[in-house]
Amino acid sequence: MQALQVLLEEPIRLCSILESSSVQAFSSLTKIIGTLGPKSRSVESIESMLRAGMSVARFDFSWGDEQYHQETLENLKQAVKNTRRLCAVMLDTVGPELYVVNDKDIAIQLVEGEQLILSPPDDDDNNNNNNNNSNNSSNAAAIAAAAAAAAPCSTKVLSVNYDALAAAVKPGDTIFIGQYLFTGSEDTSVWLEVTETRGTDVICKINNTATLTGTLFTAHVSQVRIELPTLSEYDLRIMSTWGVRNQIDFLSLSYTRHADDVRLARSYLAKLGDLVQTQILAKIENYEGLAQFDEILKEADGIILSRGNLGIDLPPEKVFLFQKVAINKCNFAGKPAVITRVVDSMVDNPRPTRAEATDVANAVLDGADAVLLGAETLRGLYPIETITTVRRIAVEAEKVFNQAVYFKRMIKSTGEPMEHLESIASSAVRAATKVMAAVIVVFTSSGRAARLIAKYRPTMPVLCIVIPRLHTNHLRWSFTGAFQARQSLVVRGLFPMLADPRHSVETSNEHILKVALDHGKAVGIVKSHDRVVIFQKSGDSSLVKIIELE
Repeated sequence: MQALQVLLEEPIRLCSILESSSVQAFSSLTKIIGTLGPKSRSVESIESMLRAGMSVARFDFSWGDEQYHQETLENLKQAVKNTRRLCAVMLDTVGPELYVVNDKDIAIQLVEGEQLILSPPDDDDNNNNNNNNSNNSSNAAAIAAAAAAAAPCSTKVLSVNYDALAAAVKPGDTIFIGQYLFTGSEDTSVWLEVTETRGTDVICKINNTATLTGTLFTAHVSQVRIELPTLSEYDLRIMSTWGVRNQIDFLSLSYTRHADDVRLARSYLAKLGDLVQTQILAKIENYEGLAQFDEILKEADGIILSRGNLGIDLPPEKVFLFQKVAINKCNFAGKPAVITRVVDSMVDNPRPTRAEATDVANAVLDGADAVLLGAETLRGLYPIETITTVRRIAVEAEKVFNQAVYFKRMIKSTGEPMEHLESIASSAVRAATKVMAAVIVVFTSSGRAARLIAKYRPTMPVLCIVIPRLHTNHLRWSFTGAFQARQSLVVRGLFPMLADPRHSVETSNEHILKVALDHGKAVGIVKSHDRVVIFQKSGDSSLVKIIELE
């Protein structure tokens, strides 16, 4: 794999680095996904996050109940209305997650070199708990049930919600336990090494001194398969209730291990009315997903690289290589690549570390479509500053992204004969680059033409005008378009506008284009004498034209 080169030619000069960053009418081309939670769920906070650059709101159902997330979503709707900024909704499943419940909420002091026992809850209650918690009305209820069945946590024993753990691990295996952010290098999570098993108990040696605080800790067993379904009964219920009610745009499929996991999720969504349009982003979190990456990529609509868990399953020296290879594969497939865990320190600090700032920039230069912020916005003290910082770093990295090298590699990898639509899309990007267009405008119904243009990473924004279509579903007539518009918010460089379905049938593309460009002038995207490249279909043909604004 040939590495992308950074463009360091004129007018990029060392002295220019000292100049203040220019303010852009558009946000960064790279998209930002924010997780909404205790520190970021008020209408005012969400409005500020939208203005700062958030384009997708993630709802993490591994904590909080359905009512809590519904209240947050209602606040999001109000914030979208107030700011007039489009925002997509992502439902993040729980999946086969292991956790420790500290129901007494006492600080647990663990000392390096000492012994710790991981034990399942009582057998009768644990059998009910491991049966996917199908009778529980929420994940919070499942956790409460596990807490009731478990022995109190102490410095000697922690209760894990998986009775088959002892059968799954062997001496020498590593287990990490902490509150969301855990690497074993800080004092808020613990790194354990399995020494032996006794019945259903797992005996471990503590490898670092740590203090576990809070009521719920996540456990991750490195390179060990956990025999729990990728979609729990709780996940399926949330999809069929909260997901249907709120017309989710994306399903983040946690712990995707095989292509069959994506097929199963898609078949279930197909039974839920309009959720047949929901896109599935496969979350690669462990060695199994890594081993099956190519097959998963074929089935999924996009990939989320969960670098926190992957950073544990992989040797540290291999993490960067996986990121570059995985993003490269997503780019060639024309599917969005999302990375996580970029500015962890901003949970508690208003500025990232130098390494984190460089990490964000390198992800952009690698070709990532979006950055997903988890704890940084969920419970971090500076959610708005975090989004603003990531956006500014992305903007600077995009300025030196060598699109010419990237374009040539993409053309070469696609091969010949190229599909008709992709041929026209790549030509539109080439034309826009040659004439130094301010923006590319693409008319689309399905969003496919816009995604093909984005595949070639134009350096200018792509205004994606979605034309609604009338369709029937179970004897009910409705317009498509809203899903397609919002789903473009995870693709690098795409900025959607949804044409009014009441007028789009009789309204010409020229009129819609005029409205779009007038809006672009009003917000500073384009100005007089700018060149604009337009991609649209005319009958059975596709055409590209270049206009200059008066």
